[in-house]
Amino acid sequence: MGEKVEKTVIKENKMGTMPVGRLLISMSVPMMCSMLVQALYNIVDSIFVARIEEDALTAVSMAFPLQTLMFAIGVGLGVGVNAMLSKSLGEKDFDSVNKAATNGIFMSAVNYIIFLIIGLNLVEPFYRSQTDNENIIRYGVTYLTLCCCLSFGVYTQLIFERLLQSTGKTFYNMITQGTGAIINIIMDPILIFGLFGVPRLGIAGAAIATVAGQIVAATMAVIFNLKVNKEITLSFKGFKPDIKVIGRIYKVGLPSIIMQSIGSIMVYGMNRILNTFSSTAVAVFGVYFKLQSFVFMPIFGLNNGMVPIVAYNFGAENRIRMKKTIRFAIYMALAIMLFGLLIFEILPGQLFTLFNASEHMLSMGKPALRIIAIHFPIAAYCIVVGTVFQSLGNGVYSMFVSILRQIVVLLPAAYLLALTGNVNNVWWSFPIAEVMSATATTIFYIKINKDIISKVPDGTP
Repeated sequence: MGEKVEKTVIKENKMGTMPVGRLLISMSVPMMCSMLVQALYNIVDSIFVARIEEDALTAVSMAFPLQTLMFAIGVGLGVGVNAMLSKSLGEKDFDSVNKAATNGIFMSAVNYIIFLIIGLNLVEPFYRSQTDNENIIRYGVTYLTLCCCLSFGVYTQLIFERLLQSTGKTFYNMITQGTGAIINIIMDPILIFGLFGVPRLGIAGAAIATVAGQIVAATMAVIFNLKVNKEITLSFKGFKPDIKVIGRIYKVGLPSIIMQSIGSIMVYGMNRILNTFSSTAVAVFGVYFKLQSFVFMPIFGLNNGMVPIVAYNFGAENRIRMKKTIRFAIYMALAIMLFGLLIFEILPGQLFTLFNASEHMLSMGKPALRIIAIHFPIAAYCIVVGTVFQSLGNGVYSMFVSILRQIVVLLPAAYLLALTGNVNNVWWSFPIAEVMSATATTIFYIKINKDIISKVPDGTP
């Protein structure tokens, strides 16, 4: 009877039956919406912090490398769990499905312990390596210590949302992420400025609002998994970490962790390069990263919807559906990025005024946005195809491209352009690096298509 139920679940799984275009939209749009809300609360966070003073905004900008690393470890783990779990569903291997889930949750707990230790011991040295401005350091240590020490919320949220995503239940991710973001947006001004009788907490209030939203979202994600995610059985009775399963998860997830951690190194390096001009240049770069999340977050939501479809149909041996999914995702990503490019080119001044920008910051920020945004359409292609590599268990290709783009090309180019003495020249390092990224991505895609995709049976549309 149990075997019959399992076969019925797989037969009815929409990732193998629903028309590809409608499937990708139905799975991606909820994730895209939730990530847009997430991008909104990241921006709102900085908008309110900027009203404390520019040094506070700079401190939050300098926190970005360590926060990126925090997310990189959680998201990379989720990528590995997602790929293994979706592929196992396609293969009807329910034992592997449940092992992937429980071992992924265990590793999320380990990740939190690591960042608790970092938060208690390494935040101040991290800031002092970037600046000697005591005011920025004071703001930064307060903000980042709270974010690291209370990061159990974000790690729980990330892993349980990935479990929902792996089985195609992305609508619930939209609810959890959206609720967490709304809570953060509401609490930000109340805690930062002390509204409605609440004590004025300043930058500490921004950190508390952020982690509170994450904890609420995490709680909801756990509840949704227990109530509606019937394809996964979560039981820790007699649980022991399975080294082989963890190894399989990180075989796919580790390149993603390294890839996103490289982004952390890139931002850290750019902060140091830009700080040779002024702390305002660092703040401009921080504002760019907040604003670009409005363009890139929907792409990541699109990718989150694409990964289980590609992985599922790879496991189910259906090449036609795999290729249709990839092609449709690239078209959607290009449309989003072209829209973002237009906004950045037409309205850069208006975007910076949201952050209480001074005239000096505006004069530096407007050309920065216009120059950097040139690479958006190229990035659309690179991000989607890089995610395909991860879906098929070849995340090392994505890792190599990321290293090439951000370490081998972008940072050296930014350093050399900084030697001209004109900060506007530094921004050209982004388009230069993206062209190199697109070249390498295309070469790897040709190889993976020949070695893996072309050998999968056609299947049915």
